[in-house]
Amino acid sequence: MDQTSEVTPLLEAVRRGEDGAVDRLMPLLYGELRFLARRQLRRQGRSPTLDSTALVHEAYLKLVDQKQAGWRDRGHFLAVAALAMRHILVDRARRRAAAKRGQGAIRVTLDEGHRTTVPRTVDLLALDQALTALSALNERLARLVELRFFGGLTEEELTEVMEVSPRTIRRDWRKARAFLFHALQEAE
Repeated sequence: MDQTSEVTPLLEAVRRGEDGAVDRLMPLLYGELRFLARRQLRRQGRSPTLDSTALVHEAYLKLVDQKQAGWRDRGHFLAVAALAMRHILVDRARRRAAAKRGQGAIRVTLDEGHRTTVPRTVDLLALDQALTALSALNERLARLVELRFFGGLTEEELTEVMEVSPRTIRRDWRKARAFLFHALQEAE
């Protein structure tokens, strides 16, 4: 059995609460988790105290601490892991901003699925606040941004994870980007 076909049965074992299932799952997805971590860290610039390995390990600790893991498939698991990484980075940014009294906010690039010609740089804390506001208005749009921006899921993966059509994904992505653009401009 190859690694890809081993993931789904292990996710089912995690859902059933089998001991050690998460520990057997992580080595199969470790490379993809490192890729997600490197991508998120690259957006914010170099961190002297956090590298991709440390971010993956912190996210792993958050994932295994979950009492009821409901991961449906590989894409869903990676999306949840990316969200855990986002929370770790936002928490670190908050602590750093508090320590520096607002100086040195972390900058990340918000792009349109790698297709934008002029990247827009935003403050990670401002993005988190905008996502929180978006979630209050439309939870599906906020989840889409988290999965696409932080999770790196493709349009095809998003249609599977979110169980909607590709057209809905494209329409929601435009709506979410417009909301975030407006919210981030107001934050500036």
